[in-house]
Amino acid sequence: MPKLTEWAYPLAESLLAEPLPRRWKHCLGVAERARAIALVLDQDADLLEAAAVLHDIGYAPDLAKTGFHPLDGARYLRDVAGADPRVINLVAHHSCAWMEAEARGMREELEVEFPYESAHLNDALCFCDMNTTPDGMPTNPIDRINEIAGRYGPESLIGTFIRRAEPEILACTSRVLERVAAAKSQPM
Repeated sequence: MPKLTEWAYPLAESLLAEPLPRRWKHCLGVAERARAIALVLDQDADLLEAAAVLHDIGYAPDLAKTGFHPLDGARYLRDVAGADPRVINLVAHHSCAWMEAEARGMREELEVEFPYESAHLNDALCFCDMNTTPDGMPTNPIDRINEIAGRYGPESLIGTFIRRAEPEILACTSRVLERVAAAKSQPM
């Protein structure tokens, strides 16, 4: 059975590399963070990496329909690309998307169309996203949240959303780091 990543990387590249090269670098960095925590994902490592490289495809100009990139990306993956449902659901709900959906009046729409994946996987994708700069480099979630709020403005919908999501983003990061530390301390 082919790996999901063998399908996901070319698809994400075809949608992002040319029109949004910085976003493409970010997605590659998020996928790199996913590989770095693979030891806590077991059989879901490939799934998470595929979702990581695809998580922001909803920003692609040809896909942006609602202005809410998790929903636009998930709908494309479901309706056009025929993606694995678990990848679709992770993209739809990445990085506390429900809070932004709520601010946009789209939470019910998001949650009716796309069920949540396991908390473990949602935490992992949030961790990967919030520990990656827009240029794909490693960072920490506090600097990432500050960068997002600064880029969009503190009073903007995104600036307000990211500050509201900050406690949950930090909690996700903590839970993932605890799982990584526990896995590393296990005897081989």
